[in-house]
Amino acid sequence: MKKILTILLAAASLTACDIERLSSFKMSSDQVTENPAESLDALMNGMYAQLKTWSDPMHRCGEYAGDNMMIRGSSTDAFYEFVSFSRTPLNYRLQNFWDYGYKAIAQASNIINMIDEGQSEEIDNQIGECYYVRGLMYFYFVRAYGRPYYQAPEKNLGVPIVNGTPDDILGDMHMPDRATVKETYEQAIKDLKKAEEMLTINKGPAFASKVAAQALLSRVYLYMSGTYQNPNAEFAQLSVDYADKVIGSPDYELLPRDQFMKYNTFTPENNKEAIFVVKRVASEFSGFDHYYGIGGMYANIGGMGWGEMYASAKYIDLLNETGRNDWRPDRYKIVDARAAFIEPTYEEGNKEVFRFIKQDTETSQNYVQAEVTSHNGTTVVCKDGDDTYTLTPVDAEQEIYSIKYKDGKTYTGVLDYFISLNRVYPQFYITKCSREGEDSHLHSPVISRLGEIYLNRAEAYAKLGKYGLALADLNKIRERSIEGGGYASLDASNASERIDKERQLEVAYQAERSYDVFRNGEPLTRHYPGPQNQVEDIPATDFRVVYYIPQDAINVYPGTLTQNPTSNSGVIVN
Repeated sequence: MKKILTILLAAASLTACDIERLSSFKMSSDQVTENPAESLDALMNGMYAQLKTWSDPMHRCGEYAGDNMMIRGSSTDAFYEFVSFSRTPLNYRLQNFWDYGYKAIAQASNIINMIDEGQSEEIDNQIGECYYVRGLMYFYFVRAYGRPYYQAPEKNLGVPIVNGTPDDILGDMHMPDRATVKETYEQAIKDLKKAEEMLTINKGPAFASKVAAQALLSRVYLYMSGTYQNPNAEFAQLSVDYADKVIGSPDYELLPRDQFMKYNTFTPENNKEAIFVVKRVASEFSGFDHYYGIGGMYANIGGMGWGEMYASAKYIDLLNETGRNDWRPDRYKIVDARAAFIEPTYEEGNKEVFRFIKQDTETSQNYVQAEVTSHNGTTVVCKDGDDTYTLTPVDAEQEIYSIKYKDGKTYTGVLDYFISLNRVYPQFYITKCSREGEDSHLHSPVISRLGEIYLNRAEAYAKLGKYGLALADLNKIRERSIEGGGYASLDASNASERIDKERQLEVAYQAERSYDVFRNGEPLTRHYPGPQNQVEDIPATDFRVVYYIPQDAINVYPGTLTQNPTSNSGVIVN
């Protein structure tokens, strides 16, 4: 039986009939080796196509488990487990993340195994693209299914390393159990370094390139660089070294502030900051399919999208920390450029309210939008139900006030217009994953862009104790978004807080946040309105920090596939 390309890891579950049918992206080894130049384009397209399907659950796994967003209420959709941390192995979205990622690994590996190097620069470059994709998949898998690197990487399990379709797919096939976290990282690094070596042609951000490999290596080594309290200097320096290569490339540059505020609307080919993206095109989202794209959960644009997830109060507070961002159409003022990706759904009529967050119970908070009944310059009066309140100025110029509420507590909030509710929550729409080419929710998920690389280097420098260099990189990003907002100093007492905060602001809604929190040994805190457990802090040592191996993958696996711990008693930290 000839080898078939694009077989996923659980290949043993395929039938003989499946094996015999060869589609445009499934070619026999004879077809490929007899005319590799003609076959490769179709095979490469098939590999990149797997990334498109993979990128949807990838985003949900990485972003929904963080603290940049909230959902309007509990949901029966499998993605709600990512939000609630009620982990189960029977999650079809988690299964899709696994399946399509391993399909990409198999596709890339089979091309690598079948095509000889040295035939031409173009073919070598395509082989390099395969090494990049395989390294990318292993890295994204190990951070989702394997524990943070600083926690006993030689003992904890990563994912199975299976580089290609097994020779005896219908025979007595036995595949290895999960490699350790350390071994999985080593495989990702090996692949990315090979990609760096072979990639000599830059075809744009929709394709793997030398700089894309270097950018990802900078992040991989950052994940290995330990915590701020106990850093690994060797890996921190390697993160710096690879960041240097990317930042030194003439092919990429940071967008100026005014252009960055439109970042989401640019196609990747027209974005000098984009290094590698999973390219999507409008024809892939016909009719109402835009509901099911990544941006469809974050906003409703032109009647498209569910619009059920919003920027969290925690993220809004970070945006407003330096100065209030005012989204009111007639008073629009953006202090932090990242606030341009947030769009509250103001109701018609511009009804003025005082919005604040109050303590509903000992374990929950919620928004209040109290109608302003009198606003005559220095005195502001509002009404909530039957109760009337005179507000106390905190910063009258920015229209920030405090209220002594009926529960005896004092809360701070802002004068604003009434934002329409979904259930009981104001809709702070997120558009960072929408409007590419101004096409509804079209979005090419970002894997690497230059803004992240400066922050990689800033963090690595700080872990090396080089705070002056870290400050320069940190302010490069901060001052792009906040004019005059750069920090005057950085040292051991504030570096972790400031760099982490800037990273949260900058790479929000790029599926990074939850991993960033846990890899540095910090707890995830979500003390803000929403259906999540608002008082539970999830420590980096919790068993729920990593996802379960999908049960269906275990069931069809030809060999042992060890599950992750089901309680904290099974967690290995050191």
